[in-house]
Amino acid sequence: MPKLILEYGSPPSYLLPIPMHIPFDNSYTKLPDHFFATQSPANVPSPQLIRRNAALADQLSIDSEWFNSASAIETFAGNEIAAGSEPIAQAYAGHQFGGFSPQLGDGRAILLGEVIDQDGRRKDIQLKGSGRTAFSRGGDGKAALGPVLREYIVSEAMHALGVPTTRALAAVTTGESVFRQEGPLPGAVFTRVAASHIRVGTFQYFLARQETDALKTLADYVIARHYPESAKDESPYRNLLKSVISKQARLIAHWMSLGFIHGVMNTDNCSISGETIDYGPCAFMDAFHPNCVFSSIDSQARYAWGNQGNIGLWNLSRFAETLLPLLSDNTDQAIEIAESELSNYSNQFRADYDQRFRAKLGLPSNASLDVIQDCLELLATHKIDFTLFFRRLTQLASGEPKEPLEELFTDKTALDNWITHWNSSKGGSRLEEMQAANPILIPRNHRIEQAIQSANTGDYSPFHRLVDALGSPFSENEKYSDLELPPRSEEIVHETFCGT
Repeated sequence: MPKLILEYGSPPSYLLPIPMHIPFDNSYTKLPDHFFATQSPANVPSPQLIRRNAALADQLSIDSEWFNSASAIETFAGNEIAAGSEPIAQAYAGHQFGGFSPQLGDGRAILLGEVIDQDGRRKDIQLKGSGRTAFSRGGDGKAALGPVLREYIVSEAMHALGVPTTRALAAVTTGESVFRQEGPLPGAVFTRVAASHIRVGTFQYFLARQETDALKTLADYVIARHYPESAKDESPYRNLLKSVISKQARLIAHWMSLGFIHGVMNTDNCSISGETIDYGPCAFMDAFHPNCVFSSIDSQARYAWGNQGNIGLWNLSRFAETLLPLLSDNTDQAIEIAESELSNYSNQFRADYDQRFRAKLGLPSNASLDVIQDCLELLATHKIDFTLFFRRLTQLASGEPKEPLEELFTDKTALDNWITHWNSSKGGSRLEEMQAANPILIPRNHRIEQAIQSANTGDYSPFHRLVDALGSPFSENEKYSDLELPPRSEEIVHETFCGT
């Protein structure tokens, strides 16, 4: 905003520029109008701060004095619009559990705007649970407290684990109730930061409308924002497809090595930037099984732990379909190009998957993959806690006694046989690799549920303790040792919910 200069005296207060506490630098709103709907957040009666992420705010160059003020709480609740913000709800489509919906869009999220962080990277700042939009499809656009706390905990934990992810900037309660199947629940708003909120479903939205010009506009925008190297390639849209495939392969392999199950890998939850997005019915496994599912809405186990790699390819195939008009004017040639790039996914995913599990087991790059498969079969057969097994195996590799690892098994002979196989395969100490690949702490489902139930009564101390602990998931810390343990039988969480 230009500075106003008057000839005599100071300008009246109503002419003074409004301080820009968040240094917005918006680009998505410069795209054609039908890419989004202009939408202000709904006002809420009595917002109260739950938690704010000062380190992330600093990274985003947000004014620290303002960030700690009551005005910031009002902004993150949706009651105030910060200077420079251009609130919108983004349009997109998507395959949901295999069925296509030509129009979804931000039904309970509003993009406040974009900032350039201290590393020169463009970031979105978005409110989730901020009221109805043009895409709400009969929903109330609100968020209950539980899903907000879950996303805050898990997204920040994933960041600390080194997984590309959206981030938590703030969470506030609204002072109103939202109504779900289980009854009235405390309302909340979550402030999310992402490299962008462009999804496979964003491209599908324009393909469904046969708007090739819009697809090209979107692809050019994504290249400029996320994959500038593609612009230099003689086939920029092919290079874009190649780049997105590579990032998704690495991301999903990383998830799986941590026992993470996204829970709802629909194409509208598949980020073009390669970040993990939309933490609804997600979960980290306790007892390992490749068919493990937590999501209450995934009745066919479409998004089970062991299916995630294949679903990644399925989603990327849908993305490739949207680029066909840009890959070549000749349809057959466009399909050939897309299939050629998609054929590389399986090898890339497998290479990343194998590398991560070799690191977890301290294996050299030339070690037989049999020891990895035998390990997972051992865990599945004996229903062994995934994270705790690798934690105690790492301790064993560091020279600690074998007894803590043996305590996980009733059949110690099966464990001993596998350890013999493992010892003969690793051929030396790779302790640092194991320590870097095997977290001590993960956001366990029962701990998240305990934090949510406590917060519903007004006590946020378990939530804050959990977020604090998960900020250093690879570090030994005696005061958080209880958070390492798997749930007792009465604490097991069997289902997770998306919160809508």
